[in-house]
Amino acid sequence: MDSLSLSTLGLHLQALRVARGWSLSQLASAAGVAKSNLSRLEQGNGNPTLDTIWRLAAQLNVPFGTLVAPISVPLDEDGVQVRLIDQGTDTPQVDAYWMRCAPHTMRHAEPHTPGTIESLTVVSGWLEAGPEGATRTLTAGESMTFAADQPHLYRTEETWATLLLTVVYAAPGATP
Repeated sequence: MDSLSLSTLGLHLQALRVARGWSLSQLASAAGVAKSNLSRLEQGNGNPTLDTIWRLAAQLNVPFGTLVAPISVPLDEDGVQVRLIDQGTDTPQVDAYWMRCAPHTMRHAEPHTPGTIESLTVVSGWLEAGPEGATRTLTAGESMTFAADQPHLYRTEETWATLLLTVVYAAPGATP
């Protein structure tokens, strides 16, 4: 992530934390992130992983897209690039992402908030995706939907895979 994007993420993260009245220590502990790492991130330094950003968003009780919305470049980690395309304002909250996975990539994703559902459509390439133990293989033009409030994965073989991904968060107070 470039320095401007990192600085923007840090300021936004800090504003969300402060708006909730949380200390740096409270958020770091709840998200399982070292306080020193969170401090560096809020100062626009460091190199946060996608998992770290997801955990922080979950603890702040905001969609991932809300946390990364001010960033215009794709987030890139270990062969996976993710960019927020749009974020809905209705209930339930819906985020839309462009995602690209390099050849021979295995991405394990942590569970999202209870009731979250992901839908993906492969634009090009080959992709295995879904909840761990219940994945499906998809090729260009194929789609799937699955519960994302459990561990899930994305895996490629010899070629890049490009996909459109939507994340639908459960409405506040809804029972999953």
